[in-house]
Amino acid sequence: MIATLACMFMGCKSASNNGDDMTRVKIETNKGDIIVKLYDDTPKHKANFLKLAKDGTYEGTLFHRVIKDFMIQAGDPNSKTATKDQQLGDGDVGYTIPAEFVYPKRFHKRGALAAARQGDQVNPKKESSGCQFYIVTGNVYNDSTLVNFEKRKSYNVLDAPFRQLVMQHLDEIRDMQKKGDANGLKALEEKLLEQAREQVKDVPEFKFTPEQVEAYTTVGGTPHLDGEYTVFGEVVEGMDVVDEIQQVATNHADRPIDDVVIKKVTVLEN
Repeated sequence: MIATLACMFMGCKSASNNGDDMTRVKIETNKGDIIVKLYDDTPKHKANFLKLAKDGTYEGTLFHRVIKDFMIQAGDPNSKTATKDQQLGDGDVGYTIPAEFVYPKRFHKRGALAAARQGDQVNPKKESSGCQFYIVTGNVYNDSTLVNFEKRKSYNVLDAPFRQLVMQHLDEIRDMQKKGDANGLKALEEKLLEQAREQVKDVPEFKFTPEQVEAYTTVGGTPHLDGEYTVFGEVVEGMDVVDEIQQVATNHADRPIDDVVIKKVTVLEN
């Protein structure tokens, strides 16, 4: 969950690298092996993934959530003993990991390895699950779609302070609504929008980097997840296995009908 990489992410069995982030981990599944490298600039996530690999935490767990052209997710400890109809995704190891956003250097291109997490309402700091992870498959986007993403991201920067201001004036708004005071509501909306704009006036307009544009328009990914989930590694071998997994039949909860099992996770010697 990033920069040249057509061969790496178009299904080749192997790819070159630039010499950094060379800690590699092999994820053995009943569909084949996936090898990921872990980034040095997300040290907490790297150390945690290595610990869980060495402890055997992932052995016997499932890829319990699979969505074609989006991602495949695994790491729920409850999946080790899950019945066929059991809902999965809530299992954890009793702790979370502080977010490590190295953005825009690390982003959600195809093949990115990222940490799952709970939603913003219960997790405003966007802390990562201590064990659940996903691998991005995603879609290829054209330039105009990416421009729309940029506009939406820029709008969201304004939206957050605007919503906070609305909550501060909630009683006043409700009173105007009861009275049917449409003009008053409109004037207040314009006032709050202006205050929100003032709060974010120094925030630069959101733009994808050239590296992101190249990746999202060639190999693909999931750009709407950028800045929301920690990307801490990427697939260097076995994207054909990831693609095979994303094609499996799933139930209404996106769980594969036939279990996709992680047999073993091994830290490789460089």
